[in-house]
Amino acid sequence: MGGFHPAPEDGAPPGTQTLLLVGPAEPGFWAHLTVQAEWLDGAPDPVDRWSRRILGRLACDLGAKAVFPFGGPPFAPFQRWAKATGRAWESPVRLLVHDVAGLMVSYRGALALKARLDLPATGPRPCDSCAAPCLTACPAGALTGAGYDVPACHAHLDRDGQACLSGGCLVRRACPLSASYGRVAEQSAYHMRQFHR
Repeated sequence: MGGFHPAPEDGAPPGTQTLLLVGPAEPGFWAHLTVQAEWLDGAPDPVDRWSRRILGRLACDLGAKAVFPFGGPPFAPFQRWAKATGRAWESPVRLLVHDVAGLMVSYRGALALKARLDLPATGPRPCDSCAAPCLTACPAGALTGAGYDVPACHAHLDRDGQACLSGGCLVRRACPLSASYGRVAEQSAYHMRQFHR
């Protein structure tokens, strides 16, 4: 999902020369995840446990360190790291928007490498050429250019938020990049249930 060469003040593990952010590749991630042992065993936090297993193994194979956005505090500064990659920016609704995943961007972890890798050039911020349908997509007015009113979002989900609960946040879905990314509704519904417990 992007990478960068961190400075000591960026909060990466000591000795990190390249930090790579890792997230689901769509379409196909959900079909893969839901047949894994972590999903099928009924224990809590299957997505996080799967991420720890897969990224932990990959880090060992590469002589790297796996870092995760969960399991704190303290929490690693994933939003700052995402912006540092040059592939994620603040959107008009203030959520991160990714150059490929749009507002459906999700980081399952990062790989802190001791080698300095050449990184590809990054592209332009997608919102600069977008009409910003995200700004008017929230039926509750909870997610706007002013920020995210989490209590208003939860209140809407309690009253009549079935469209958001069953297919994912309407604001995230309104983003043209999100719509083209291939995330299935079941995956978004799962994350909405985790958010709205």
